Amino acid sequence: MQEITLPGLSGFRYLPGYFDRARQEDLVETIRKILTEAPLFQPVMPRTGKPFSVRMSNCGPLGWVSDINGYRYQATHPVTSRPWPPMPQMLTELWQTVAPDCPPVEACLINFYAPEAKMGLHQDRDEDTFDAPVVSVSLGDTATFRIGGTSRKGPTTSMRLASGDVVVLGGEARLAYHGIDRILKGSSTLLKNGGRINLTLRRVTKG
Repeated sequence: MQEITLPGLSGFRYLPGYFDRARQEDLVETIRKILTEAPLFQPVMPRTGKPFSVRMSNCGPLGWVSDINGYRYQATHPVTSRPWPPMPQMLTELWQTVAPDCPPVEACLINFYAPEAKMGLHQDRDEDTFDAPVVSVSLGDTATFRIGGTSRKGPTTSMRLASGDVVVLGGEARLAYHGIDRILKGSSTLLKNGGRINLTLRRVTKG
């Protein structure tokens, strides 16, 4: 398995082409089934109520949501009030491979990026523990990914994440600022109507 690291940012691992085309297609079909049970919803920023440019859903025991009251994890969909669908086996196996010494994964955030969507620099820090990594899977159109250090004002590095790529943020990189600057429209044929799906795996509770 090819692995690329970043000098000066320990714990960052980039695994290009981790999922081949056949497994990408299987994973997309699985996600589509999940979204029939837990439809994409439009999150908004706390306090301001400004909508995100991405739509999202979740699977696994817990799901991340954002609304006027803040960021949090909860066991049910904010619109349907139903429990999130189970974590797919392919994602459980990915977690076991890249984080073999960590407790089981508890949440998979599903973000759908339309061609104009982006995600500003942010840290993933709504979890009770930072001991386990954040694991990200890219499906569909290529994205320009930007990552810095643990200070928002520090220098950043940009790279392109293509369909099937996996990124692991562990160690020092667990709290690195990161975001998506741009979606390269038409760069993949995986999703029938284009766009990008990002799957973010997290351990939420201490265990």
